[in-house]
Amino acid sequence: MTSALTRLADWSAGTPRRLWLISFALFFTLTGSWAAASPIGSSPDEHAHFIRAAAVARGQIGGTEVMVPHTVAGIEGHFAETGVQLPEWYRNLPGVHECYSWKQRQPASCAPSLGNSEKTAQATTAAGRYHPGYYLVTGWPSLLVDGPKGLYLMRFMSALLCSALLASAVVTAAEWRRRSLAMLGVFVAATPMTLYMSGMVNPSGGEIAAGILVWTALLSIVLSPDPVLLNRRLARLGIGGLVLINIRPLGLIWFGGAVVFCLLLTQRRGLLGQVLRRKALWLWTALLGLATAGALLWAAKHPDNSKIDIPDSLTTGVAAKRTLGNTEVYIKQMLGFFGWLDTPAPAFMYLVWMAVLATVVVLALVHGRARDVVALLGMLVAVVMVPVVAQASQAERIGMVWQGRYLLPFAVGLPLMAVAVCATRAPDHGLPWRRLVGLSVVALVLADVAAFYWTLRRFAVGTAGSWVATSAHWAPPGGWVVWTCLYAAAACAVVLPALLPDRRDDAPRFPDLASPRTGRHSRVPEPA
Repeated sequence: MTSALTRLADWSAGTPRRLWLISFALFFTLTGSWAAASPIGSSPDEHAHFIRAAAVARGQIGGTEVMVPHTVAGIEGHFAETGVQLPEWYRNLPGVHECYSWKQRQPASCAPSLGNSEKTAQATTAAGRYHPGYYLVTGWPSLLVDGPKGLYLMRFMSALLCSALLASAVVTAAEWRRRSLAMLGVFVAATPMTLYMSGMVNPSGGEIAAGILVWTALLSIVLSPDPVLLNRRLARLGIGGLVLINIRPLGLIWFGGAVVFCLLLTQRRGLLGQVLRRKALWLWTALLGLATAGALLWAAKHPDNSKIDIPDSLTTGVAAKRTLGNTEVYIKQMLGFFGWLDTPAPAFMYLVWMAVLATVVVLALVHGRARDVVALLGMLVAVVMVPVVAQASQAERIGMVWQGRYLLPFAVGLPLMAVAVCATRAPDHGLPWRRLVGLSVVALVLADVAAFYWTLRRFAVGTAGSWVATSAHWAPPGGWVVWTCLYAAAACAVVLPALLPDRRDDAPRFPDLASPRTGRHSRVPEPA
């Protein structure tokens, strides 16, 4: 059985293009399963993103500012939203989830119909200030198909984008000599919450997937340098950076943080000079600079004019204390907290993910050099303190609105840094590294599938319903059995490349990149 799995893994990673295509297909199956198996509007603020995407696809990049009364986290106020002209049924999206959200015992079968009126009317969206790039990618299916089918297609477009970014991260990790460890980092970073948000119409999914690619490419450049691979790694870094920076203003901060922490790990003399001499670096730097200027200009021209009645008791100090006290909640939200943050994953998932993460971090601290330890400890502090600083500085203006997924594009750097340090600093012998990776990926697969089924069951029968949703009150298109089986199969298959034996220093990175006569690497093009 083990040898058969190894042969299958070896075949799947035989060439970079094959590995990318297979990883892309498997990640799309995972993210697409979340897209298909989640009720419309069941993720945070998805109705606003649906409306924004449909409007951008119709050329409505901006719109009329409309002050809409809302109550968020117990705080009342008038929120500045953007009014756009869409088919009238889009106006029903904001209320489609309200009968079951925050009511875990209630299945999604109570959701009302969206209707089918094509009469044009004004709909409002709280996402009107966001950069239109992501919505151009996801919104165009709404021009082809009306109603829920079009909304599901919009989700699948988001899943395609995120799957391409995650597949590129896997290919980058596979270039390492100790590729099993490097790929383990990608799979730990791709938490169930990452896959869930990737299947929703929400810029968080693309932001997190881009963060994984940025960190993987940066760590490869500084810890596993290779002149032959440098240009393609810079290309992946540039693509991930463009997505990260253009999705939300916070993306620029996450990108800068990744660069700083990765530079802390650089210990090879002359490496920075080699990178700086590459024309590709300056080309991508120029593109990222233009993207940064455009994102900052967009944010400056689209301020938030909401008027929120913040209570006098919510001071900076109180907000900081509350945020620090919510650290455990934010960590759980980064791992998997579904629906409108009302559907936690089973405890088993949190235990497994935290155990694997803690193991690789501790091993990295043991085997890392002084600068590695400083960088890892700095990341641990940042994961805890960035939400405290961010929310405390804004609480008196917008209230307590922080969610764990906001930090995830940056926090994915912790497991990726840890496995990168282990892959480059730890000796090959001593610990049974192959066995450790194998046990870790098996545990992650079980935890991931458990989180998917647990969430699907909540929507199908509610938390008080049957453990096996044989008489589901609500069922996704195709039925819950189909999507559960597809998800389980893809979750098992996507981690197979991590079971590959580590390549030797003198072995080609991929079999088809070496000349049969000279053994030198050829310049076969590879997907970014």
